[in-house]
Amino acid sequence: MRVNGRVAQNPDQWIDLDRDRITFEGKPLCDAEKVYILLYKPKGYLTSYGDPEGRPTVYDLTKEAGTWLSPAGRLDLDTSGLLLMTNDTSFAERITNPAHEIAKTYQLKAATLLTDDQLQQLRQGVELSDGRTRLAGVTRLRDSASAKYTFLELTITEGRNRQVRRMIEALGSKVLKLVRVAIGPIRIGDLPIGKWRHLTADERAALGVDARGDRRQKTITRPIGNTSGRRRIPKPSYSG
Repeated sequence: MRVNGRVAQNPDQWIDLDRDRITFEGKPLCDAEKVYILLYKPKGYLTSYGDPEGRPTVYDLTKEAGTWLSPAGRLDLDTSGLLLMTNDTSFAERITNPAHEIAKTYQLKAATLLTDDQLQQLRQGVELSDGRTRLAGVTRLRDSASAKYTFLELTITEGRNRQVRRMIEALGSKVLKLVRVAIGPIRIGDLPIGKWRHLTADERAALGVDARGDRRQKTITRPIGNTSGRRRIPKPSYSG
């Protein structure tokens, strides 16, 4: 077997199926079929493979996918919602690399009633321990009848560790519930919690992948726009 024209002598050699040319007896080996799935991750599930404490992981939910898939980004243990999983490493890198500014949209419940001034702070960026956040899209979904809580939809183009939670904490509040509802133009829709499905051809195209699974250079629209006002939508569906 040769990798990029050189005989592979190390059985532990790492290869990149997207970039390396692999041949056996002069014939190229077929690339594995690219698979892209959307999972509604429940709260309480890890996005890592295996856990020394025996906690459930997203791999417990995707055993029937038929191939090894890795999460394109992560959701923390207490966050539920949309998680893309794939065996396409280049696609995963483009989704997760902040340089590509792929929008991630969340719905959350804040522990306090947030003012319009505080929402404007979120839009303009707040100072965190690892630097100021980028501009964000913020929509007040509703306030609780008791006027104690605020429900928001927040769109960011970064992926820092527990970023949304830390942004709300920077306002002196706390996130009680957090659900990721969209990545780029792809929304979780009515997919049941804990279930997964393959991305449709249109969804793959919107994320820059053609019908054959080949990646295309394409700018993904960020659904931020003008989100300064209120709008009425159905009550968000949270897990946990």
